[in-house]
Amino acid sequence: MFEKPFSFKGRIRRIEYFLSILFQAIIYFPIVYLIRGLPYEDEIFWSIFIILAWFILAQGAKRCHDIGRNGFYQFIPFYFFWMIVEDGEPKKNKYGLNPKGLKGPEETGKIRQNER
Repeated sequence: MFEKPFSFKGRIRRIEYFLSILFQAIIYFPIVYLIRGLPYEDEIFWSIFIILAWFILAQGAKRCHDIGRNGFYQFIPFYFFWMIVEDGEPKKNKYGLNPKGLKGPEETGKIRQNER
């Protein structure tokens, strides 16, 4: 979990995406409150904002990849709700292997379900 959190490549599961959003909120809001009135408030704010924005955009792109969509889908308003509830593709897709570890027939080499 949280392997290469700033990378836009690969796929992540629903729980990791949800925890990413939660982590961002837990970090962002208290820091914004705590830096009010500091001499370099704007610089600190924008530094933290850029880092957390990159993190959440990367995690969102990977979650879109798990659903089988391009990472730009995350910019659709309220699409993040869909990314939280929609199950990922069960097989390998063009973005990578299934993060759940379930393998489809193209990965195991088995064509029929009753083959071992």
